[in-house]
Amino acid sequence: MIINTGGRTDTVQYYTKWLLKRLEEGYVYSRNPLFPNKVTRYDLTPEKVDCLVFCSKNYAPILPYMENITARFPVYCHYTITAYGKDIEPGVPAIDESMETLLRLSKIIGKGKLAWRYDPVLLTSQYTIETHLKTFERMTQRLTSSIDRCIFSFVEMYKKLEVNMPELIPLSTEDRDTLAQGLGAISAKYGMTIQTCGTNGDYTRYGIHSSGCMTLAILGNANDLQFRNLKHKGMRQGCHCIESRDIGAYDTCMNGCKYCYANKTPQKAFENYKRHDPDSPMLLGNLMPEDTLLPGSQKSFLKFSRNEIPLWNHGEGN
Repeated sequence: MIINTGGRTDTVQYYTKWLLKRLEEGYVYSRNPLFPNKVTRYDLTPEKVDCLVFCSKNYAPILPYMENITARFPVYCHYTITAYGKDIEPGVPAIDESMETLLRLSKIIGKGKLAWRYDPVLLTSQYTIETHLKTFERMTQRLTSSIDRCIFSFVEMYKKLEVNMPELIPLSTEDRDTLAQGLGAISAKYGMTIQTCGTNGDYTRYGIHSSGCMTLAILGNANDLQFRNLKHKGMRQGCHCIESRDIGAYDTCMNGCKYCYANKTPQKAFENYKRHDPDSPMLLGNLMPEDTLLPGSQKSFLKFSRNEIPLWNHGEGN
């Protein structure tokens, strides 16, 4: 199975100690966001986890430990760096600092295991199409030799964005096409692979690959693994990723991004952080008497069993 550490929150930046302890102790509890009294246990061992997927806007806290993690597990990292400043992403490091951290991460794990996410793409009076393309080219020029691919998506117009981002300018079909054409041209100029995420729009005419940022092909190629040919169900409309299990929790990311879908409000995340215990098996709180603890289904997607072929060499680099 695929374990996703960062779909619900920025575990890497804010819960590094907890994540490292979970990997050390070899298991984690995940509370069901729809049925809070149902808790699932997942084994976090090389025998049970086909690949660990990370997604963060700041890998600096976990950099000293990544070499040990990759020695035990196949991994793939998504690093989100956008054109926005503190006005939209108050808890995220500045662009140049983030790019430096990405370059350091790439040297540790290898470029084949690292994707740069430039998303979501949104428009305001300050962050115009021209601003996006200018910033994207500056970043592409610096990052392309250190990443596997770039992934972008257009902002989804959730209802709460009307409250959190009144300055947001709705993207027209023409805006999307202009942005896609520009991003595709810049990527081609610097020889960078680029693809969409979570969109049904077809921009292949601009050299942009279709959605599917966490496919078995991507994870397998990055880690020299052979996976079975399985249907990719995705997580939402327009998503073509393989099924995964997220071990994080909603309303816990303190980046405070205005466009965030995982937090009801930025304040809620800071309130919930007070309930975080780095020694607990689950991200927030502890197992309660009224909870039902269930074993998680952890079927492997690998084509061969781990006893049949050596899948990776412990301790060796990419």
